[in-house]
Amino acid sequence: MKTQEQETIDLAMLTFGVGAQVGVMLPYPRTHESEADELGLYFMAMAGYNPQTAPAFWTRMAEKSGSHPPEFLSTHPDPTNRIEDLNRHMPKAMEYYNAR
Repeated sequence: MKTQEQETIDLAMLTFGVGAQVGVMLPYPRTHESEADELGLYFMAMAGYNPQTAPAFWTRMAEKSGSHPPEFLSTHPDPTNRIEDLNRHMPKAMEYYNAR
């Protein structure tokens, strides 16, 4: 049987582990996903694909996927944030698209 002190230590370690995962580890993959979305938007524009189709694609993906965990518990950006970011980068992507 564990002592109260050992249970407190175990709880503190568990809390630290969860906090480290949510506060330190999960944001990096979301950042990488967001960077990949931005670069993908530019690359598709340079390749001759209309980048304006990307937000609609992610809208359909969000509708098909149904529920998802809160962004802070996920390695992926929230679909709404992802679409907003794509639209924010759209002017530059359209420059690449129109320059080809």
